[in-house]
Amino acid sequence: MPTRQTSSSGKPKSPRIQVVLPEDLCARLTAMAELESRTVSNMARVLIQQGVQRHEQELEASAPAPTREERLRSALESQQPRRLRGAPRRLRLHRPG
Repeated sequence: MPTRQTSSSGKPKSPRIQVVLPEDLCARLTAMAELESRTVSNMARVLIQQGVQRHEQELEASAPAPTREERLRSALESQQPRRLRGAPRRLRLHRPG
């Protein structure tokens, strides 16, 4: 579980995790970070973001196509609610006489 620390100004910092890497992978990560003038931590974050995006894209590509009902539900849920204009009108019922 990520831990969250608080900065000296009281604002919460980004969540932190610990990862154990083999020596060779750590050395490769350090070399990549130096080539791009990044910190090792920042380089790891960038690579993790890219890997997560790639993984999500692969999952989306392998997911079955949405059904007609799912597309309709998604379209309806994405619409913004609209307010009615003016006060509601009363309905007059016609009673047979």
